[in-house]
This record gives sequence, structure tokens and C-alpha cells, in this order.
Amino acid sequence: MTTSKPISIQSMLLSRRDLEFVLYELLHVDTLTTRPRYADHTRETFDAAIDVTAKIAEEQFATHNKKIDQNEPTFDGKRVMIIPEVKAALDAYCSAGLMAAAHDYELGGMQLPYVVTQACFAHINAANIATAAYPLLTTANANLINAWGSEEQKATYLPHLLSGRFFGTMCLTETQAGSSLADTRTRAEPQPDGGYRLYGSKMWISAGEHELSENIVHLVLAKIPGSPPGVKGISLFIAPKYLVHPDGSLGERNDISLAGLNHKMGYRGTVNTVLNFGEKGGAIASLVGKPNAGLAYMFHMMNEARIGVGLGAVMLGYTGYLHALDYARKRPQGRPASGKDPLQPQIPIVGHADVRRMLLAQKAYVEGGLALGLYCALLVDEQRTAESQDARREAGLLLDVLTPIAKAWPSQWCLEANSLAIQVHGGYGYSREYNVEQFYRDNRLNPIHEGTNGIQAIDLLGRKVGMEGGAALQVLERAIAHSARQARACPSPELQRFGEQLTAAFARVTEVTQKYQAARDRAYAQTALANAHVFLEMAGHVTVAWIWLRQALVAETRLARVESPDADFYRGKLQACRYFFRWELPKTEHWHRLLNEPDSTCEDMQDEWF
Repeated sequence: MTTSKPISIQSMLLSRRDLEFVLYELLHVDTLTTRPRYADHTRETFDAAIDVTAKIAEEQFATHNKKIDQNEPTFDGKRVMIIPEVKAALDAYCSAGLMAAAHDYELGGMQLPYVVTQACFAHINAANIATAAYPLLTTANANLINAWGSEEQKATYLPHLLSGRFFGTMCLTETQAGSSLADTRTRAEPQPDGGYRLYGSKMWISAGEHELSENIVHLVLAKIPGSPPGVKGISLFIAPKYLVHPDGSLGERNDISLAGLNHKMGYRGTVNTVLNFGEKGGAIASLVGKPNAGLAYMFHMMNEARIGVGLGAVMLGYTGYLHALDYARKRPQGRPASGKDPLQPQIPIVGHADVRRMLLAQKAYVEGGLALGLYCALLVDEQRTAESQDARREAGLLLDVLTPIAKAWPSQWCLEANSLAIQVHGGYGYSREYNVEQFYRDNRLNPIHEGTNGIQAIDLLGRKVGMEGGAALQVLERAIAHSARQARACPSPELQRFGEQLTAAFARVTEVTQKYQAARDRAYAQTALANAHVFLEMAGHVTVAWIWLRQALVAETRLARVESPDADFYRGKLQACRYFFRWELPKTEHWHRLLNEPDSTCEDMQDEWF
């Protein structure tokens, strides 16, 4: 066995061959160019955008990933200080027009498909997830204002957000409320001029204070006095750090103050803040849309951010996998089990079966997660540009039911990939001299970001699978059934068997869903919802098995007519699919048993017994 040649930083971020496979062989993203919105584009323009982003990721973002982790932002009581490499990277990103890449030409955008922009951003996430958070939040902020803001709000903020002159945040959480937004206390007092003044405090606000941009546009959830209690009384407001004049120039600083910084185990380069609104008379703000509809508007941003968090988790797992693979090919240690002669040279650890097991598991998690995340991004394009209203509606339903999975599954299983990457490195894996320990710390935040995995589980079982009479789940069922039929009709007996296994596995998801929906007023529903995380695990694994079967069907077809070196790539896809169906999908049978006859062990545990 020989060691591989040295590889570049860029190829340690993401396999370009795998990305092209997902985009063009699995998802056929190039066919979007037949639609009016993307008619100016070709595969070549898509690839050019990816090339530019990958170069910026390699040269500007990856180069300070460890430095920002070791030199996180600080606050001296007056200003937040961040190492200069962060601003240089963000300036390069914005100068390339990437902040506005998916937006209309009239807004300075490129009108790229959303799925292509996410393929581009995958490189940024892999290179430096902490610095990537600033454009991630700003893009989502701009998209929300574009969707729900008034014409005046759009004119005031959009050009500057999309150029990178302003950055954006979302301010949801409060110390006493956490994820329980019904307990929001920040209030918005109406003013005679039609505006509002905000009073309150927000916690865990990423990118909440810095000097990386000229201004920061905060999207803030607050309650107008007299509004209904709970989430039905939440409104959404725009409150900039500096007031903005009609000509785009900046006015006085708004009444928004930094109370302090939070220090996390990962994403250390993303400044994370506690913000106080209204310490000196009220923060000037404008209402977005209608009163009391703020949560619905904010979810426009949050759902997009959830897909982004899922893809971020994928990319941390992916780059960790590539680092582990590179290490395993270069690190000599031990000898084959069949030849223990100490006079023989050591072999690279990739030659040991247990190391290959860990690498294969990582490959299955991260390549499955990447395909899932980009498929969901493609559904955003389908929802916006599909030729028929029915197709757009179906894409929207499928996106709704898959979003909790696309956020939560990678943030659990690609985190597991990072854990395995550390294990492959052995003792070096948890030392700071190697990158994989940082990848793990960064990724550990993603099961919490943008709604914890437990919240995603309750959303999936308690709302998404039953929405519109189960319409979303039915769309997913039809898609999975189509792939299963393709598998049963293909020449490979193994893929035929996988198609049958997938059908049976999804039937278990459907059975639990129907039982839960039929028993909403009975004890079963309460216990099932208490075990919603198990349902999320089951549905997530079945969904990723489907994604892997789709990849395997393409690989099987290509392998019949492709010679080396691509033959090895396609064989790798088939082997990863084989692993997922033999090692991972059987786990869903146990999860099904826990849900079908709901286990109340955790629910019945009493506080006094701990």
C-alpha cells in the first residue's frame, strides 16, 4: 500500500468530484438553466462561481481558522476587537459579489440558483465556520427584509446588506425565555411618528457588535403593549446600530448597547453578544409587516438558517473526514494482522480494518448529509421557479417536512463523523496542533443552533408530518417510493434488496405517524411526543438511506460504462450506500419499536430519583 500525494488546502475542504456528482449527476442542477430566471446561466457559470468561492475559502478563510479560534473577539468596554484577517476575508467575499449571489440583477445580484449558492458557501463553511457566520446571517437577514419588508425598508437596507456595507443579525432569545419565545419580554412602544421604541435585552446574538461593517441591522422580536399573550402577540422590528438617512448615509448611534460577550466552546471567532435595547430612551425601530405576525416572518429567516446550519454541520464533518483520510494514508503504524514480522516496514493506518470502518462511517455520514442539504436547497429553487403551481406547492411541502431533518440529522451524525476523525488520529486527534479537535468543538454547537434538535423533533412529529392532512409526508412518500421502484427494477440484486428495505423502513415511519395523529387526545400522543427525538432519528435515517439509494443508482449506471479513475469514485459511492443500509438503517427498527409501543421510561422518571 502506498501513501497518497500531498493535497491542497482546498481539497481538504470538500471533494470537488463529489460536489459535481451531487450537483450534476444526482440533482441535475444544470437543467435549471432552461427556466427564465436562470436563462443567462450555464453549467460553466455555475462552476465559475464555485471556483471563485473555493479560491476565496482557501486563501482568505482557511488561513485564519486556527488563529481566530485561539484569538477570539474581546471587548474593552468601548469596542469589540477582532483579528484583522476576519475583515479581510469578509471584504474579499463581499467584493466578489457573493453576498448577493442569489438575488435579482436589479439588486446587484447574479441570479444564481439557491442550490448553487449553497454549493459555493459549502467551501466557506468548511474553511472557517466562525467567519462564515457573518455572511450567513446577513444573507438571511436580507432575504427576510426582501420578502416581508416595506418598499421603504427594502430601499433603506437591501442594497447595503447585499453589498456587504451593512451586516445583519436576528435577535430572538432572551435570558429568562431561552427557546420559549412565548415568554418574550422585549417591548415595542408605538411613537407618534408611526415608528417604535424598543426596550429589553437579547441573549446569544451572533454578530451583534463589531466593526467589520459600517452598520449592523438587527431583526428583533418584541411585543407591542396590548398584544395577545404568547407567540401570537410577537411582532418583528428592524433596529439598526446606526440610524440610516434616506440617501444611505449614517446618522446617530441607536440606543442599542453591548452588555457583554458570550464565550463558546466553538465558533469562537463569531462574536456572540448580550444586547440591551432602550437604556437611554428607547431604540428606534420600524415594524416589519403586520403587528403580531413577527414569528411567522422570523421563521422565514430561521428555516433558511436551519438549512444553512445543517450544511455547516455537514461541512465541518466533511473537512474532518478529509483530514482523517489524509492522516490515515500518511501515518505508518503497525503491520497487517496476517504479517506481524517486526522486520517488515509499518503500513499506513488506512490499511487497518478498524480505521477503514471509521473512515467509511464518516464518508456515509458526510456525503449523505451533503446530498441531503443540497437537495433541500434545490427544493427552494423548485418552490420559486418550477413551471407549474402544483410542482411549486409540492416542493414547498417537501421542503417543510425535510427542514427539521436537514438541520438536525447532520448536526448529530456529522458531529459523530468529527468524533471518528479524532479517533482516527489517535492521541494526536485531541491535541490542538491538529485541526480535528477544533472541528469537533465547532460542530458541537450545531445541535443547539437555530432551534435545538429536540425542538426540531417536536416540530417534525408534532406539526410537519401532519400538516395539511399529512400532505407533506405524502409527497415524501411518493418520492421515496419512486426511488424504491427504480431500485427494484435495476440489474443489481443488492440494490433491489435495498429498495425493498427502504420501502419497509418508510412504512414504519408512516405507521408511527398515523398512530400518533389518530391518538392526539390520548396518552399515546403525549408519550410519543416526549419521544419525538426518536422519531426524528428514525425519519432522518430513512431519509438519508433514500438519499444514498439515489446516489447508488446513479453510481451503478455510471460504473457500467466508466473506466478508471472514475470507477473507484463510483465504487466508493456503492460501498458507502452498502454501509448505510447494512449498519445504519437497521437502527430504525429499534427506534420504531420504542415509538410503536411507546416507552415511557424517560417520561416517567421523577426529579427526586436523580
